[in-house]
Amino acid sequence: MKMLIELFYTFSKIGAFNFGGGYAILPFIEKEIVINNGWLSRYDFIDLVALSQITPGPISINSATFIGYRLAGLVSATVGTLGLVFPAFFIVILVAKAIKKYRSCDWMECAFLGIRPAVIGLITASTLSIGRTAIIDIKSVLMAGFTAVLVFKTRLNPILIIISAGVLGGLIYSL
Repeated sequence: MKMLIELFYTFSKIGAFNFGGGYAILPFIEKEIVINNGWLSRYDFIDLVALSQITPGPISINSATFIGYRLAGLVSATVGTLGLVFPAFFIVILVAKAIKKYRSCDWMECAFLGIRPAVIGLITASTLSIGRTAIIDIKSVLMAGFTAVLVFKTRLNPILIIISAGVLGGLIYSL
């Protein structure tokens, strides 16, 4: 029971501060899950991010569900997911009311002008943190670079890119 409460509390903190969503929340998830609680290793965390990319849904919900399931099965998967969703649900309602009421105010636009670059900073920090573990040799540097080029220059589905990278990695690293 104690673990379920800790899981709910941890994902409630993550859900309460999930501004920017997606990759912007990864540094916070990593800190809570890998560093503070030790529920995953850095390598497992990278696998979690990759798995979350090829499964439908937001990365934070996929993370809560995956980590909860890994810790104690279906019940803890549900507890982790609910812990993540509840604070965000209430925050969205409050923010929507505030935006509706104050959308024409200059300070509201100024606040968003400050939030946007902060989200970019969070995404960059997450990329660097994951890169320290995932980039292990020149092959992985080349794969990361090639993937970035594919994303910027083509309209290929990211799932196709990830699956192709998995197949290519299997071939390259098994030789």
